Amino acid sequence: MSHAKRADLYLVEHGFYESRARAQAAIAAGLVRVNGETLTKASRMIEASSTIEAEEEHPYVSRGGVKLAAALDHFQIDPNNRICLDIGSSTGGFTDCLLKRGARFIYAVDVGHDQFHASLRNNARVNLREGCDARNLTRDDFDDAPSLIVVDVSFISLTLIIPKILPLAAPNAFLLALIKPQFEGSRAALKKGLVREDADRQAAIDRVTKAIIEEGWSINGVIPSPIAGGDGNIEYLIAAEHHS
Repeated sequence: MSHAKRADLYLVEHGFYESRARAQAAIAAGLVRVNGETLTKASRMIEASSTIEAEEEHPYVSRGGVKLAAALDHFQIDPNNRICLDIGSSTGGFTDCLLKRGARFIYAVDVGHDQFHASLRNNARVNLREGCDARNLTRDDFDDAPSLIVVDVSFISLTLIIPKILPLAAPNAFLLALIKPQFEGSRAALKKGLVREDADRQAAIDRVTKAIIEEGWSINGVIPSPIAGGDGNIEYLIAAEHHS
């Protein structure tokens, strides 16, 4: 009688990762080996007798931390001692990364509820605003204006968010936003949920770039995200700053 189990379940039950989502992310990143061979599918059945080697996925509560860390490093933006605004905080990957990099205080905003990781929820350096539409924020919502704004939103275009949040920033602030082309273009550009054409992805970047420039900010650059979105779409990180 076989005692084989799905790889993601096996990894959680044997203590390699704390959740199936983390296990699946590690598998997608090529961090798990079974009997010396890299595991490529979370659905693969694993026998109890198998030899498992699993590297740590990353030090953050979600993969978002990996994406933000790459942008902070590339654009040489230091969150240390900054007041930060995390739009679309979700599980808290961006917030976790900012905390680990010494942010003085973070306003974490998300339209959803009950997603923020328990390890961050009671952190004295975090003010969590759940059930909050970022488009309704005003300067009165902050004791101190943020000098670093980070954004990771889904199912809405950044072009609708950017004009509402950039006026909230302190003088000489920075912006780092995750561009998800599947939410920035027409449905015609999607093929089974994926934006496959380079031209369509570039058009999404151009639309977001235009929205930022129209707010009087300057673009520092755009880089591909080090890891794809959960649905397999290629994502990008755009950096901008505002000189007052």
